[in-house]
Amino acid sequence: MKASDVALRFVLTALQSLRKSLWFVSRPKTFGAHAIALTAEGKIILVKLRYARGWGLPGGGRSEDEPAVDAALRELREEIGMISHGEVRPAADFHESTDFKRDTAQVIVVRHVVYRPRWNLEVERVCEADLDSLPPDLSPIGRRWIETIRPSL
Repeated sequence: MKASDVALRFVLTALQSLRKSLWFVSRPKTFGAHAIALTAEGKIILVKLRYARGWGLPGGGRSEDEPAVDAALRELREEIGMISHGEVRPAADFHESTDFKRDTAQVIVVRHVVYRPRWNLEVERVCEADLDSLPPDLSPIGRRWIETIRPSL
């Protein structure tokens, strides 16, 4: 890894730690949208964020009034450089207590995703994985969401 990537990871991780400290005090209610993005070959697209450990589903925060489908598609464009997709459908809602937040995360299935990764401040790497051989360092939440939704894929 380049020295600039190491420095960027350090700064973003520190900023994320600061955010978590603020969330400890305020205990905010947040809303998120994440995507189980599948290629035409049925592989799942995962991201590795610079400030978090392991692989995860593309996605992020949204305002309470932003539709989850719109937010998930926006996050796919931002995080993986999605240029086209097929069917889009809501899959599940999860109520999480992570990092001292009360989060409502909606997971959206997006099929036939075509993407062209580009440099991104937040995303360090993008990969494709078979649903039957997910990376061992997949985030626990991402793994649980995928396993919950897998029967309907």
